[in-house]
Amino acid sequence: MKKRSINQSVEKEAKIYIAGHRGMVGSAIHRKLQKEGFTNFVVKTSSELDLTNQEAVREFFELEKPDYVFLAAAKVGGIVANNTYRGQFLYENLMIQNNVIHSAYLNGVKKLMFLGSSCIYPKMAPQPLKEDYLLTGLLEPTNEPYAIAKIAGIKMCEAYRAQYGCNFISVMPTNLYGYNDNYHPENSHVLPALIRRFHEAKINGLTNVTIWGTGSPKREFLFADDLADACVYLMDNYEEPTLVNIGTGEDISIKDLAFLVKKIIGFEGEIDFDTSKPDGTPRKLMEVSKLNGYGWKHQVELEDGIKLAYEDFLSRY
Repeated sequence: MKKRSINQSVEKEAKIYIAGHRGMVGSAIHRKLQKEGFTNFVVKTSSELDLTNQEAVREFFELEKPDYVFLAAAKVGGIVANNTYRGQFLYENLMIQNNVIHSAYLNGVKKLMFLGSSCIYPKMAPQPLKEDYLLTGLLEPTNEPYAIAKIAGIKMCEAYRAQYGCNFISVMPTNLYGYNDNYHPENSHVLPALIRRFHEAKINGLTNVTIWGTGSPKREFLFADDLADACVYLMDNYEEPTLVNIGTGEDISIKDLAFLVKKIIGFEGEIDFDTSKPDGTPRKLMEVSKLNGYGWKHQVELEDGIKLAYEDFLSRY
């Protein structure tokens, strides 16, 4: 299969399909591509195109014939949602990616990027997480269905490359935050959840905020616009069949994160840690030397990124 660069000037008119364009990741990729001068986008909301519907996806690809695909659509949520809706998370994510990847193959898409998640790695994998740790141990039980779906997507891209010569690549982002994040009180991730809780505690005049666990687990966070920059860069520069991690290579304890968010939001009260609640995985840090070796490094540092995210939160809530 002839490989052409997405950033060649002749390709500015290439038709680009962003699956999940209204989510935090998809919208960031859309903004980045617009900034780079791309104009020929095809986007559909979930009400316009149900990606779990094989026939609808097939018809969409036959009609639109996109040149490039960013597969950022997924059924996502926090620990509670992942653990509660296990069947739904497995079924919907498998259907979305199967339909999009297969239709991309059938309709001669030049290049597809599949976005996974750091939860694909074994729960007790050594830190930092290297790409070749995939399938070397048991997964974190609470989000196993989501992780299995994402692993299937990675392997599907590898298999379609091996069997059909498709130029399909997979990237694994670390924990993300930024514009258009999900601040839902029950199914948001840790950083947006902290932003919302400290903000509500501040406006309601509360004296303390309680955080689950000891605060000792460490997590890595990447600003979504940095992820988008990496995705566009890799779409142009990455051709390998194996996956590549996208992250900062730096992490922070949940305790330090909570105090940082508290400072940025200006909450004056105390932070309590409910040690009767579970901590989750002790550490999840991406090994990003492969990514850095391709010439890409993150730009937005955590404190600056949280300030930008909080401004966005205030503008929308």
